[in-house]
Amino acid sequence: MVLPSEPEFEQALYELTQSLQVFLKANPEYKKALEIIQIPERIVQFRVVWEDDQGQPQVNRGFRVQYNSALGPYKGGLRLHPSVNLSILKFLGFEQTFKNALSGLAMGGGKGGSDFDPKGKSDSEIRRFCVSFMTELQRHIGQDTDVPAGDIGTGGREIGFLFGQYKKLRNEWTGVLTGKGLTWGGSFIRPEATGFGVIYFVEHMIAKYCPEYSLNKKSTLVAISGSGNVAQYTAFKVIELGGTVLSLSDSRGSLIATTPEGYTSEDVQAIADLKLKGGALSTIASSPSFQGRFAYHAGKRPWTLLPKIHVALPGATQNEVSGEEAEALVKAGVKIVAEGSNMGSTLEAVEVFEKSRKQGGIWYAPGKASNVGGVAVSGLEMAQNSQRLQWTTEEVDAKLKDIMKNCYDICIDAGSKWSDDDAKTEASVPPSLLAGANVAGFIKVADAMKTHGDWW
Repeated sequence: MVLPSEPEFEQALYELTQSLQVFLKANPEYKKALEIIQIPERIVQFRVVWEDDQGQPQVNRGFRVQYNSALGPYKGGLRLHPSVNLSILKFLGFEQTFKNALSGLAMGGGKGGSDFDPKGKSDSEIRRFCVSFMTELQRHIGQDTDVPAGDIGTGGREIGFLFGQYKKLRNEWTGVLTGKGLTWGGSFIRPEATGFGVIYFVEHMIAKYCPEYSLNKKSTLVAISGSGNVAQYTAFKVIELGGTVLSLSDSRGSLIATTPEGYTSEDVQAIADLKLKGGALSTIASSPSFQGRFAYHAGKRPWTLLPKIHVALPGATQNEVSGEEAEALVKAGVKIVAEGSNMGSTLEAVEVFEKSRKQGGIWYAPGKASNVGGVAVSGLEMAQNSQRLQWTTEEVDAKLKDIMKNCYDICIDAGSKWSDDDAKTEASVPPSLLAGANVAGFIKVADAMKTHGDWW
């Protein structure tokens, strides 16, 4: 039987399988777990019919991939973007399963969404879409079954519409969605969580491997891709700590700082305001406050545009760093690459990074480890909803820092044991965080499945 091609999912599965080879050789019984774990427990697919502002019916495809519930309710975002298809959602749900395991919280893995594009739609059209989407999705989710969250195209506005329809249909107030507003069940630090978490993870990497590039130093040069929620708060945190942010980008091009100062918090806020209105970076490059300080490069990502970089943080979408761009990062002197996006690097790029690591070059952290902060605070939001309380900003931030440190420690420990290279014994070469994240997450999920009788 020939299965249809699912390139994104196949890439994620290949990466995990390769990372597990040393572990599986020593523990061959887990091969059966790998065979079972790669198949989702359930896939829900449905049509979403909604009315546009001209009164005409429109239709989109809706999905929910409930991948694995061994560790808790399915947990993962809802992506609204024209590129959404089953391959992308399977890859995201698969990755989410192991990411959630690394968070240390009781969450399984899932992902969903639609090929609906919120860009260019009125608030009324988005509301009507969300009402139709949730009318079907509500049959398959619940606070103890499946708790979706936001993702690309699904922000506070969309979560509000979705939650409102769920509440009307079910006549109950439960923490069935995360990313809610602060006055109705949301958590402090949730919008910031992924970006902040990436930096908390990176700080541990820098302290171990290259303390001379501390983010507290203005001389530390940081390249960030993307300009959405993740990239914005990653940039805010770098600037707050004292490092220099050199770049942000969107699907149309990159905005590169041309002065030693780099981006300021005011620059990032201006871009955040622009993106909230659906604007593109190309339009802000010519504004008075940006002229003379930034250069816009249409159709290019930041990785080949900067001659010197110390820390590279992909924060846009999957496969946004190619093998050629990874080679450019090596030449630019990058020491740390940590993904704020999910599977932000191609297989070719990861190979370049891992080869560089063995030679004392780039140390790479995959998204399932470095961007776990977003889903971690979603898990904390679930806990607050269950207790009918709200923790302070300081309490949530402290818990987020602890989660990121524990995730880092878990990955270091597993990477030290199961990296597929001789260099792991050399003090100057750090262990593979790619192997560490994949092996540690896999073992935790597989062991839970075994105790449930899912394999033996």
